[in-house]
Amino acid sequence: MTPREFSIEVVEKLQNAGFEAFWAGGCVRDQVLGIEPQDYDVATNATPNQIRDTFGKNKTLAIGAAFGVITVLGPKPAGQVEVATFRKDGGYSDGRRPDSVEFTDAKEDALRRDFTINGMFFNPSTNQLIDFVNGKEDLGKRLIRAIGIPEDRIQEDKLRMLRAVRFAATYEFKIEPETIRAIQSNATELTVVSGERIGTEMRRMLSHANRGTAVSLLQETRLIEKVIPNAASLFPNQKTWDDLLSQLRRLEGDFESALAVLLEPIFSDSVLGSVSDGWKLSNHEIKTVRWIHQNWKKLIDAEQHPWSVTQPLLIQRQAHSALAMAACQTEVVGTGIQFCRDRLTWETEKLNPPPLLDGSTLIKMGIAPGPKFSLILADVRTAQLDGEISTPEQAVERAQQSVG
Repeated sequence: MTPREFSIEVVEKLQNAGFEAFWAGGCVRDQVLGIEPQDYDVATNATPNQIRDTFGKNKTLAIGAAFGVITVLGPKPAGQVEVATFRKDGGYSDGRRPDSVEFTDAKEDALRRDFTINGMFFNPSTNQLIDFVNGKEDLGKRLIRAIGIPEDRIQEDKLRMLRAVRFAATYEFKIEPETIRAIQSNATELTVVSGERIGTEMRRMLSHANRGTAVSLLQETRLIEKVIPNAASLFPNQKTWDDLLSQLRRLEGDFESALAVLLEPIFSDSVLGSVSDGWKLSNHEIKTVRWIHQNWKKLIDAEQHPWSVTQPLLIQRQAHSALAMAACQTEVVGTGIQFCRDRLTWETEKLNPPPLLDGSTLIKMGIAPGPKFSLILADVRTAQLDGEISTPEQAVERAQQSVG
């Protein structure tokens, strides 16, 4: 069973039990756009207890029950579906979650959502679109528009400001003028949002091919100053800013390579640390971005260096990210970049052949472990990679020469 098939089964089981039930939110948006949804959410007039009674306690999780959300568990390939009771929200004193919820009908539920394109419902049993907020019309106009009064929607959840940017960039839409003004006037309040939530949105933006558009919108909405320290240094003049956006648009890389490109004009350990604190980056992400910053320039003219200089870089797991950053610096890919790309197609045994000499052999030669021990191994490995030696016997002879 696929996730889509399971979500239809969930809807139909609720409907057969006498309840209203529809697909809701992003899956409807993608359905209208002709995009296969990645996951499916269901909204219903059944209460959380009624949802659990319908599917059984052993096939549901009540983690979000306080907000009317029950998770229905499907077969392994199908995953799970979040089923939410139609609701309207009370105040948002923490700028994130409603202080209280009141169960209601489908129209009220639509009106409490963030943007019109996310406020539609769809009945997969009848192929009927239920649209109380003119979401389909805004999809046709390619607009991101807050439902109701933009100021109110943003005051409820400040993360919606970043979500507007992400949706606009991802779908290549415009942000409707009143909505963008509300974001600009509330940009300073993004600081109330947790780092985990900000980091999730930034990862999704920078991992997408339209990351350059996203960063441009972050600057236009004044949000960039709240997500990146010293952000003004990214655009001291128009040319610097245009060059940075061009690099991001050319980049064919992952989140870490995109973050490395974005921070390069102002990179320092303290800047990376501040971003890490603000976005709650993982240790892996921090180390990868730092490694890219330290090594990407060495790949631009890699064909001019001895193989023993470039090979240790290309065998690192971060090599593809660093190469992506190096490649986006200019419109024309240089010979060094192509050299590295060709080498990365080599089989592992060729790209990173086993050493001809190891420490146990040196010990048998009577060489005690110590500083010179490591230098000898490094010298022999360099000679091997650069083609100066090719057999274990030659490696031993090279080591003996190093001992003197």
